Amino acid sequence: MSKKTRKKTGKKSGKPSARKTSPGSKASAKRAASKTGRPSAKKSSKNSKTGQTKAPLKVSPKASKPAAAKSNRNTAARYALMEGAKAPSFELPRDGGNAISLADFTGQKLVLFFYPRADTPGCTKEAIDFTRLNGAFADAGTAVIGVSGDPLKAQEAFRNKHQLSVPLASDEKHEMLAAYGAWGEKSMYGRTFMGILRTTVLIGADGKIIKVWRHVKVDGHADEVLAAAQAA
Repeated sequence: MSKKTRKKTGKKSGKPSARKTSPGSKASAKRAASKTGRPSAKKSSKNSKTGQTKAPLKVSPKASKPAAAKSNRNTAARYALMEGAKAPSFELPRDGGNAISLADFTGQKLVLFFYPRADTPGCTKEAIDFTRLNGAFADAGTAVIGVSGDPLKAQEAFRNKHQLSVPLASDEKHEMLAAYGAWGEKSMYGRTFMGILRTTVLIGADGKIIKVWRHVKVDGHADEVLAAAQAA
């Protein structure tokens, strides 16, 4: 082979290889890098945004549940008992050691007066007033029961001290009090606590609620209840 032939062959074989590899591979590498880089950036930004919006949604309902539950419990305790509704059944221990229940008064009217604590000034006056009118209630076909959360010993001491003639029932678990809307949140001297709400309920001979007195003011209250029982 001559020198001229060798030079021509070298030029032809070297140039094409350079053209095929360098321009094409660089351009394709750039395009591949740009295509693969953009979607990954978008996905990461979307994920981060999604994470930021989801976190508050998971936390806020949990934070609001206790307050909502507490509000619902207080509302139920105060206003669940409605006039015209069937009176909740109950059976409680009473002074003297016997039990007393709603079924004992089937076919006659019944007054339940709920008082916060035995032998305190307001409760004493209220119990004495109902005792004073007990005969008039009987003439109107109506029985009267006083209910509080005091233990039986306290109820019996209360009865004996003031010569009370109305039965006094003890609900230390507060279940019957809650059923009749007489157990709920109270406040005194800037302090909030759960306690007995002074309430009176008149039940008809058919076992349905005739009237409910909430936030009772003691003066003249027993006379007002008697008038409602006589009219029922």
